Amino acid sequence: MQIIVALSATLASACALNVGYLLEHGAVRTLPPLTARRPLHSLRLLLGNRRWLLGFGIEAGGWMLFVVALALAPLSLVQATAAGGIGILAVLSVHVTRVPLSGGERVGVAIAVGGLVLLGISLAGGHGEGADAPFLSVAAWVAASIAAAAAAIRLLASRLTAGVAYGLSTGLLFAAGDVATKSAVERSGEPVFVAALVACYAFGTLVLQAGFQHGSPLATAGLATLLTNALPIVAGMTIFSEPLPDGLLGAIRLAAFVAVVTAGVFLGERKHGRPSASTRDMAAAEPVEGACSIG
Repeated sequence: MQIIVALSATLASACALNVGYLLEHGAVRTLPPLTARRPLHSLRLLLGNRRWLLGFGIEAGGWMLFVVALALAPLSLVQATAAGGIGILAVLSVHVTRVPLSGGERVGVAIAVGGLVLLGISLAGGHGEGADAPFLSVAAWVAASIAAAAAAIRLLASRLTAGVAYGLSTGLLFAAGDVATKSAVERSGEPVFVAALVACYAFGTLVLQAGFQHGSPLATAGLATLLTNALPIVAGMTIFSEPLPDGLLGAIRLAAFVAVVTAGVFLGERKHGRPSASTRDMAAAEPVEGACSIG
């Protein structure tokens, strides 16, 4: 019964998170350029937009449901179920934005959903609870994720697109936040991990909003969702010692991870978002140097 409640909370969380992302995306596209170099200015812009506040409130509700699920079930099981959020996002994105998916995005969503199915099949081999992760292992995971998130912005924004780079960075930060959340729940609110999860989610949210100004929902929140779900599953099987199924089911779970990575490549295909007319007007009127810059 506990697992059923956890999975129900996870599915409700995935729906809430993606509705929140789409509302935030629509709101942010009408704002002047956001930048982490002026976080307080960017925060004031966001807090002054009612549509963004509504989206963030729904997203926060989804996160609280996610915490409930983590308290009731293993990390890898919760994240495997949450991976279905990419399909939810794809459907909602088309209906809300009225922008059809590109061929690559359709392929990416199909592969991602296929990966979710494979993850579900692999769970037939059991879902061991694992063990408390060592303090230093979790700390090293979170620190490495933060470093990789910064590197994604620095090194990939010019080689890919800002939207894709920011989506990858957001996914790394949110995944680190999920790992820190699991450790905080297991350790009865360990202050270090509580601080880590707040920092990762807060900074990840700002990076995502900046990415929304440069990419479609799937190229930003979609990639973020894939990494947010895939990386904690890896953490669950490594630092939390959640067992990988033996034999064929183990191979199926590994294939699911490959599907997630492949889906991310296809979801990053679209090179440019489709800004609204108001956003284009603001871009012409506002200086863009340093916009959406982490450094």
